[in-house]
Amino acid sequence: MSLNTATTRHLTLPEAVAAAAAAGLSSIGVWRDRVQEVGADVAAKVVADHGLRVSSLCRGGFLTAADDDTARAALDDNRLAVREAATLGTHELVMVVGGLPAASRPGGPALPYPAGAPAADGPDDPARDVVAGRRRGGGPGGAGAPDAPPPPARPAPPPPRRAPDRIAELAPYAAEHGVRLVLEPLHPMFAADRAVISTLGQALDLAAPFDPAVVGVVVDTYHVWWDPDLQAQIARAGAEGRLAGYQVCDWVLPLAAEPLSSRGHVGDGYVDFATITRWVRDAGYTGDVEVEIFHEDVWAAPAAQTLATLAERHVRHVLPHLGGPSVA
Repeated sequence: MSLNTATTRHLTLPEAVAAAAAAGLSSIGVWRDRVQEVGADVAAKVVADHGLRVSSLCRGGFLTAADDDTARAALDDNRLAVREAATLGTHELVMVVGGLPAASRPGGPALPYPAGAPAADGPDDPARDVVAGRRRGGGPGGAGAPDAPPPPARPAPPPPRRAPDRIAELAPYAAEHGVRLVLEPLHPMFAADRAVISTLGQALDLAAPFDPAVVGVVVDTYHVWWDPDLQAQIARAGAEGRLAGYQVCDWVLPLAAEPLSSRGHVGDGYVDFATITRWVRDAGYTGDVEVEIFHEDVWAAPAAQTLATLAERHVRHVLPHLGGPSVA
């Protein structure tokens, strides 16, 4: 079992590392905000000094911007993330590819539609094209008077360069640094603002053109537990050599006002950990099982209590189905 620092959000990196070591763990998954508070070199030393290793770095991604300046900044930030992962000694950089360009920010309202009528052969707004198929019809005049002139049509935009092209730009850089870009599908309710990849199959399709040592996928139970094709896609990930991570937490209800903060302790919700864990095991996965929880009640609890609960739930709900000998 590996502690993802999101689970102990209010701890600094040195505090989280110390808590993980005190709990007898051998690895920790770290978020970039905690790394950047101390710098990657110091972070690597803190982890090593406690006898731990880094199971993954979260996160890179957000590669779906439509404008060149934002896209260029995202690519630069992802190259920095690759270097941070290499410094930390982890092979796995988890990637949340980004939502629709129409999102103002993660969790924020949608940007307004562009002015003017859409091109006759294009969508209403290319920035919303994950829900494509809606093509505006109707004759001249629209909602105006019958003899009103139509608004000027917008020219059809060039084909968007989104996640696939930007992954292609990053892959050689990641390979040079010995880092794998690990694509994470998110639950469909996050498609608008965080990840246009909603299923493990979609993540594997995006990864397919690349060397499995350079682009892989992660199974996060919170995001994929509902998928009726999950067993087949986990098996596919294993067969392709792309299964690079297994993250666990539970789907708890009611959802919080911020749904991302509805990730509960293993065993508190609806996820069938026994079945999914066996699928992951049968796919040949032998790596770390990271516990990544976002929940106000968990964050408010003392770290030692949280780690004790993680260990108890891991032993009860996950470990027997991995066939592993110990919590660590």
